[in-house]
Amino acid sequence: MKFYIPNWLIITAGIGQIFTALIYPYIRHKVFDWYTDVKQLKPLNQEIAKTYGRYIQGLNFSFGLIAILLTSHLKEQSELAIALTGLIAAYWVGKVATQIAYYPMYEIPKKKIFKIGSYVMNCLFVLFATVYTLLLIYNCIGFFNLS
Repeated sequence: MKFYIPNWLIITAGIGQIFTALIYPYIRHKVFDWYTDVKQLKPLNQEIAKTYGRYIQGLNFSFGLIAILLTSHLKEQSELAIALTGLIAAYWVGKVATQIAYYPMYEIPKKKIFKIGSYVMNCLFVLFATVYTLLLIYNCIGFFNLS
């Protein structure tokens, strides 16, 4: 089984991941009123929640940079390429699974921009999960000579 993953698709995913990192504070603040909820926590728990928020933002940004700057390395079919694409694929597949399993229980504010934004973000998450899963499969096929 031979297939090709174009560089532009990986770079598009990278740009999308950087976009999600940059838009993340706006979404937390304007869409979810996250900081109001966090203020109800004990001080240590507030800092833990903020730290995890920064981790998410940092990972999204870092994965985007890796996709843009190291595109060809993500397709090297090496052990490191398998490990890295596997990690990023697991991250985004987990995000999509969480989105499907838990988020429908919650209401997004009724403004049209937020509704459209939720569809755009979900499409981006599926794109990221798909691109990195395909990269993982591609790397495994090449590394283990499964073609």
